[in-house]
Amino acid sequence: MSTVSCDRGSIPFNLSVVPSEKDLFANFERMRREIDELFGDVFGRSALVRQSGFVPHVDVAYMGDPPTSVVIQAELAGVDPSRVALEIRGRRLVIAGERHGSDATGCFYQQVEIEHGPFRREIELGTEVDAARARATYDNGILRVEVPVVSPDEHPRSIPVRKAIGQRTGDQT
Repeated sequence: MSTVSCDRGSIPFNLSVVPSEKDLFANFERMRREIDELFGDVFGRSALVRQSGFVPHVDVAYMGDPPTSVVIQAELAGVDPSRVALEIRGRRLVIAGERHGSDATGCFYQQVEIEHGPFRREIELGTEVDAARARATYDNGILRVEVPVVSPDEHPRSIPVRKAIGQRTGDQT
């Protein structure tokens, strides 16, 4: 074992654990795991399960006062719009698809920040909507979905109360 001299004297230092220059980038994931284990779930992710992949950012806006439609914009740069699936389930809009990474075989990355992979976002709409009249457009990497709001029933409806068959009222034995 070698020693390195510093102000406080000699510190034992094992040179065999120092990675070579080629291995520096390969060790970042190991270092992140060790930091997660040391500090716990500081950043909202589990130390055992790594959250990765593409998660599109969305904006949700209500148009008009009172609202007549909900407009959802999703940032989907690099996603083929023909490979995006949209569904409305009750008060939720589901956006699913996949962003493919660049095909860069035979290259060595110094830095990788552009996330890719399959994605699925469920957006709570907060109001009843008319799914049959929804419209979606894709322009310059932005998916725009406009869904009309269901107008509340303007005419109040009376609900008659009837006596249930087979039950007696007022008798206590």
